[in-house]
Amino acid sequence: MDDNLPIESRPRARGIYLLPNLFTTGGLFGGFFAIIAASQGRIEAACVAIFVAAILDGLDGRVARLTNTQSEFGVQYDSLADLVSFGMAPAMLMYHWALLSLRLDGVTQGKIGWLGAFLYAACAALRLARFNSQVAVVDKRWFIGLASPAAAGLVASAVWVSHEFGWTGEELRYPALALTVIAGLLMVSRIRYNSFKGSGHGPKSDRVPFFALLIPLAVLIALWIAPAITLLTATALYALSGPVLWFKRRHLPGADPAP
Repeated sequence: MDDNLPIESRPRARGIYLLPNLFTTGGLFGGFFAIIAASQGRIEAACVAIFVAAILDGLDGRVARLTNTQSEFGVQYDSLADLVSFGMAPAMLMYHWALLSLRLDGVTQGKIGWLGAFLYAACAALRLARFNSQVAVVDKRWFIGLASPAAAGLVASAVWVSHEFGWTGEELRYPALALTVIAGLLMVSRIRYNSFKGSGHGPKSDRVPFFALLIPLAVLIALWIAPAITLLTATALYALSGPVLWFKRRHLPGADPAP
C-alpha cells in the first residue's frame, strides 16, 4: 500500500466483527463441550451446555443488530456453529445416553440407534440450509419447521428430566428413539411455528396486555425452582403448538388457511 495516500482514500482492510462472533464462538464451544461431556457420561453437564449455546445463539444476532455489525461472514459462521450445537450435540447426547443401548436387542436394533441419531443431525443440517436459502422471502412472523435450537432444547430437556428422575437411557431407549426421530422430522416439516418476531403491521399490533409481563417473571421463578422440568414443559408445548395450529387450519371451519 502507498503510505503517501490520504487515509480516506486507502482501501479498507478486510476483517470480521469481533463482538457478535465472540458470542457465536461461545455457542460453538457449548455444543462442542456437550459432545465431549455426553461421550464421558456427564449427561447433566451436556444438557446444560446445549442450553447455554442456545442462549448465546439468541444473543449474537441481537448484538450484531444493536451494534450495526451484521455481516455475511457472521451469518454463515452462525449457521455452522448451529449445526454443531443444535445438530450434532443433541444427536450425540441422545446416542450416548440411550440409543447406544439399542445394540443390546440385536445388531439390527444397534444400527437403527445410530441411524436415528444421524437422521436428527441430517435434519438439522437440512433445516439450517433451507432457512438460509429462504430467509429473504419468508414471512418473518413464522418459522417453517421447528427451529433447530427448539428441537435441541426438546431433546436435551427430555434427557435432563429423565436423568434427574433416575431413569436410565437403557430403560427409555425406544421412547428416546421415537423422540429423536420426531424432533428431526419436525425440523424439516412444512409446519409453521410462531417466531415471536412481531406481526409486521406496525408497532401498535405488537403491544401486549400488561399482565403478559408477568409471564417472563413466572418462567424465571420456575427455572430457578425446577429448571429441567420447566425447560421440558416449554419446549414440548412449543413443539406441539405447530401441529396443533396446522390441524386447526386444516380441519376446523372458519380457520385461517396456511399461506
